[in-house]
Amino acid sequence: MQTATILVTGGAGYIGSHTCIELLHAGFKVLVVDNLDNSSEESLKRVEQITGKTVDFIKGDVRDAQLMASIFADNKIAATIHFAGLKAVGESCAMPLEYYDNNVNSTLVLCQAMEKANSKNLVFSSSATVYGDPEVLPLTEDMPLSATNPYGRSKLIIEEMLRDLPESDKLKKSDNPWSVALLRYFNPVGAHESGKIGEDPSDTPNNLMPFITQTAVGRRAELSIFGSDYDTVDGTGVRDYIHVVDLARGHVKAVQKLLSKDGIDGVQAYNLGTGNGISVLEMVKAFSAENDVAVPYKLVERRPGDVAACYADATRARVELDWVAEMSLEDMVRDSWKWQSLNPDGYTV
Repeated sequence: MQTATILVTGGAGYIGSHTCIELLHAGFKVLVVDNLDNSSEESLKRVEQITGKTVDFIKGDVRDAQLMASIFADNKIAATIHFAGLKAVGESCAMPLEYYDNNVNSTLVLCQAMEKANSKNLVFSSSATVYGDPEVLPLTEDMPLSATNPYGRSKLIIEEMLRDLPESDKLKKSDNPWSVALLRYFNPVGAHESGKIGEDPSDTPNNLMPFITQTAVGRRAELSIFGSDYDTVDGTGVRDYIHVVDLARGHVKAVQKLLSKDGIDGVQAYNLGTGNGISVLEMVKAFSAENDVAVPYKLVERRPGDVAACYADATRARVELDWVAEMSLEDMVRDSWKWQSLNPDGYTV
């Protein structure tokens, strides 16, 4: 039986590179397309070192319709995992048009190429931001959706766009209908246990953990904690932090479900989180305690678009995908520090 090929857009990025490792471990072939705007080809070289397997790589932009058409024409793609896109809440408020172009337009071009090639199994990298500012926690997939910032709105627009595809199948009486998993994940942290790959933002980080690790390693004088007056355990924002390896394995489980005999009927959303809310201060203290390293910090004003608390109910993923987050807070902070301490300047070689 021929090994199935999985196309991974944005596969050189933080979550994408970890997912490539788990796909290769699971026996899939991996084809990555990435424009390297906020990632490094070095990450894929290290994926190959870790796994002892080859990653096929094409440098390019998913918005390039001609490129995407040629990729599907030249390769038999069993399923696509779509990571490519911009992902910073604060930045999206300052440059919304770039976010709609990059995130929404890339998905449109990708889906057009997939439909033309009759390759209609898709795992979409969505986000818990589609729940907006939730009134009830934990979050379940059937809760009302909204967005508090352009980044979240771009994900919500894409989810709605993808939900239209099975309806078009019915009208066309398609014998190969769309099968789509929307993975709404929460706050990825951590790194591969080898310390060879991890989160390496090209400029100012957008997520909490790179700020912590870069401060700990001396690249930053102190950590800014945005907001200390939220209605939370210590006034700082509460999030559902999930180890990136757990998250990557969730994508593999989704691909396996798409390709299984029962598959996914149409479009289904899945939360990928631990179900545990951890405050920013709790994360900083856990990092310092586990790694015996100081992280100087200051409390500053809230960021626009942030919410007080957000954490998941991931029951559906456990029941339907046979997936559950297994790695602890200690794993998250230990692996994050191992990556940063071994690679103080990231992928710079």
